[in-house]
Amino acid sequence: MSDQQVPLIAAIEMGGTKIVCGIGTGPHDIRATHRIDTTTPEETLEATSRWLSRAKTEHGQFAAIGIGSFGPLDLNPKSEGYGLITTTPKPNWQQTDVVTFFKNRFRVPIGFDTDVNAAVLAEYLWGAGQGMDPLIYITVGTGVGGGVLVNGQLVHGAMHPEIGHLVVPPPTNSAAVQRECQCPYHKSCVEGYVCGPAIAKRWGVRADMLPMDHPAWEEIADVMGHALMNLCLTLSPKRIILGGGVMAQPQLIPLIRGRLIHHLNGYLLIPQVGRDIDSFVVSPGLGSRSGLLGSIALGRMAFDQTQNAHS
Repeated sequence: MSDQQVPLIAAIEMGGTKIVCGIGTGPHDIRATHRIDTTTPEETLEATSRWLSRAKTEHGQFAAIGIGSFGPLDLNPKSEGYGLITTTPKPNWQQTDVVTFFKNRFRVPIGFDTDVNAAVLAEYLWGAGQGMDPLIYITVGTGVGGGVLVNGQLVHGAMHPEIGHLVVPPPTNSAAVQRECQCPYHKSCVEGYVCGPAIAKRWGVRADMLPMDHPAWEEIADVMGHALMNLCLTLSPKRIILGGGVMAQPQLIPLIRGRLIHHLNGYLLIPQVGRDIDSFVVSPGLGSRSGLLGSIALGRMAFDQTQNAHS
C-alpha cells in the first residue's frame, strides 16, 4: 500500500494520570500529539474531543479513531456495556462510556481496547516484539497492566488479561513503612505492591526519588519475578516486554531477570530463562510511544474491518 492510500487515524491513549492524543498513520508519520491530564470523565473527554476537532481542521479528516484505555473494559461488541470502563479503582470513572462518546462526536469507526493490548500490538508490529508470538507487554506505572498477543491476535475472552492483579506471595521481611498490599480489591497482588502509588505509600517515597540501591527495588523485582514466572508457565511467551514509568529505572529489569530465574529454580530448561534471558525480558522498542502507536493500529484495524464489511 502506498503512503497516499494509508488512512489518517486519530489515536487516544487513555492513562490513569494523563491522556495522550495523536494523529498520523504509523510510527514514521505522527503529525501531532497532545497531552491532557486525566481529571473527571466529562472534563477529560471534552478536552480530548476539542483537540481531535482542531487536529481534523489542521491535518484533515481522519478515517477512524483508535482508543487504548486503562481498564477494566467491556470489550465484547455484543454486550450492552460494550465501550465502557467498568470496575476501575479510579474515582468517578466507573461505567464511563468512552466509545459512544467519540462515536457520537465524530461518526467514524472506533477501535477500542486496553492501553496495554494497544502497546503489545504496536511492539509486535513495529517494536521489540517483531516476530515474537506469543508476546506479552506489561506496563508498571500508575497501575500495572498486561497485554497479550497470541497467533497474531490480541487476547480477549470472557474479558481481557488483567495481569496486574495476579496474586503473588507477600514480600518476606519487608522493610517498607507500610507492608500491606495497596490494592483496594486484593490482599496480595502485583499492582498493590509495585505500581507507582503503591510504592509511594509502602515506602513513604515516590519511586523516582528512591536511590538505585534502595531495598525497595529488590522487593519490586521479586514481586515482578513471581508474576513473570506465572506468565511463563501459563502462556509460554517468546518474549516479555516491560514498560511504564517504574520500569524506566535502569537497574530494575536486570534485577527482575535474576528473580525470574531464581523463582523458576531450574524448572524450565530453555535458553529464554538461561543464557538468552537478556533478550527474553526486555524494554519496549518504541519507548513511551507504544500505547499511542498501538492506538493508531487499533484505529486502522477498525477502519479495515469497516472497509471489508462494505466490500
